[in-house]
Amino acid sequence: MFFHMILERNMHLHPRHFGRDLRDKLITKLMKDVEGTCNGRHGFIVAITGIESVDKGLVLDGSGYATFPVKYQCVVFRPFKGEIVEAVVSMVNKMGFFAEAGPVQIFISNHVSVLI
Repeated sequence: MFFHMILERNMHLHPRHFGRDLRDKLITKLMKDVEGTCNGRHGFIVAITGIESVDKGLVLDGSGYATFPVKYQCVVFRPFKGEIVEAVVSMVNKMGFFAEAGPVQIFISNHVSVLI
């Protein structure tokens, strides 16, 4: 199932990126770091659809890096038990077959017992 969610993340930015286009650098880094990843709580982050807010940064002692809290909108894919999904079969062997539904790889065994 696909959901549209608002999530938060603290972004660390190197001092060489400080300047006029700091916000653009943060957004680019957020998309690179987050899109296509799996978050155990929310599922697979498919795409970032918008930025809610970028709060003031805090410079870390010793390194010069700055941390910026970023709130963003995204589309997540989170399959649930019992959910029917459309998938493409990718491999068949004597034990069963593998199928792919987006970022999820599914194994269906031949040894499924039928309960009546």
